Amino acid sequence: MADPSVTVTVKLLDREFLVGCKPDEREGLLASVEHLNQKMREIRHASRSPGYDRIAVLAALDITHELLILRRSETALADSATEHIALLRRKLEAALETPLE
Repeated sequence: MADPSVTVTVKLLDREFLVGCKPDEREGLLASVEHLNQKMREIRHASRSPGYDRIAVLAALDITHELLILRRSETALADSATEHIALLRRKLEAALETPLE
């Protein structure tokens, strides 16, 4: 049986939209809407051409850019951690192979 969904009314730049989501995803949806709405307001404030569609696309591009930067950063951190763990493991193995006097 499919998970039940709820309909949530969200507001982006004073426009209302009905969005379906699972009950346990409602809080995340509302946080996402707040983030998107803030980006759209920033773009509208700085834009000479404040068309709603243009603002929405620019906000989507901005948020996607942020996401990709975070993913690259996360990958770099994971790679660095893997290298450090491998180094520590080699040191530990070398120390365990050295006989005690």
